[in-house]
Amino acid sequence: MPQIFKVGSYWVYFWANENMPQEPIHVHISAGSPTANATKVWITKSGKCLICNNHSQIPAPVLRNIVRVIESRVDEVIQKWIGFFGEISYYC
Repeated sequence: MPQIFKVGSYWVYFWANENMPQEPIHVHISAGSPTANATKVWITKSGKCLICNNHSQIPAPVLRNIVRVIESRVDEVIQKWIGFFGEISYYC
């Protein structure tokens, strides 16, 4: 799984085996190495994050902090998404 960056012990990454057609841009978050059932966060056109689910059960204050980091690095996330998947669409 392509790791985008880490926030403390949490990985922010893309899941390489995404559905077809390609889902809108999003990242997964998990403590330690990637898992198939990780927290999922959509990236919006405005560069904000929408939490889709918190399957990793990340504590709310920690997840809010990670979301802030993702939003502050959204250009990097978008560039890496396009570089890895070759196209981009947005949830909203």
